[in-house]
Amino acid sequence: MTSEKERMLRGEPYDASDSELVAERQHARELTRKYNRTTATESDRRERLLEELFGSVEDATVEPPIRCDYGYNVHVGENFYANFDCVILDVRRVEFGTRCLLGPGVHVYTATHPLDAEERAAGLESGAPVTVGDDVWIGGRAVLNSGVSVGDGSVIASGAVVTEDVPAGALVGGNPARVLKDVD
Repeated sequence: MTSEKERMLRGEPYDASDSELVAERQHARELTRKYNRTTATESDRRERLLEELFGSVEDATVEPPIRCDYGYNVHVGENFYANFDCVILDVRRVEFGTRCLLGPGVHVYTATHPLDAEERAAGLESGAPVTVGDDVWIGGRAVLNSGVSVGDGSVIASGAVVTEDVPAGALVGGNPARVLKDVD
């Protein structure tokens, strides 16, 4: 028998009210609550909490507050920086490469719901992974939607809503985001 968590991690429709998933979200909320209450001088404590919360983390700076669903699906490379008020809905894997910068209020959504109203009313949801390459800068209040990939060296303009993959070395902006120019 397949668990709801297994379905979620495979990107299949799943029931988010499953007791195992509810408990895991509560655990992530407890860790983020502790993290968000740290002070700027508690760098060791922040590091320990991020190591417990995220699936993998190397040399990250995350300005509180931060929010996420599960945490264990978030993987960040070296020299990762997230400014204040970031939200990562990580029902699927979210991967950030090395030297990624997130402006304030960046949101990353792997979770999605059915387009059909009757299916939505049934309460099932699903998700698709989000991948961000190396040396990417994501401007404040930008949104990365479920299933997108952002290529190495790209820049996401402030307020952009990314609904499709972003090629390497591109500057994208707007809603929905579109390529504005190459950054090279």
